[in-house]
Amino acid sequence: MPPTELLVFREANGRIPLVDWLDFLPAKARAKCLNYMRLLATSGHELRRPAADFLRDGIYELRASYGGVQYRILYFFHGRDVVVLSHGITKSQRVPGSEIERAIERKELVMKDPLRYARKLASREA
Repeated sequence: MPPTELLVFREANGRIPLVDWLDFLPAKARAKCLNYMRLLATSGHELRRPAADFLRDGIYELRASYGGVQYRILYFFHGRDVVVLSHGITKSQRVPGSEIERAIERKELVMKDPLRYARKLASREA
């Protein structure tokens, strides 16, 4: 299986929500999220629980936790071997429906105009 290419969602103004979120995490939690992202890059569609899970409507979650805190990175596939990381959240119970809807809206933008709304994650950002 070829490696999965990881892209990040980029807003029209150039802001990257996932990078903003990662920047505010404690160092060890951030490292764990980055490890899960690397695992997704090597496993793609094969990645399952406990590391990842399907939510709904083509939206998946990476399921990192550290120190009793649940960190989630919502993502979707763009073709067979490309993943777009939408954004991250810290959750206490279920992933809120509003966060899934946000990821769905971002997926629709990427499908319409991938060059504008998705880009590679630079190594300095990860």
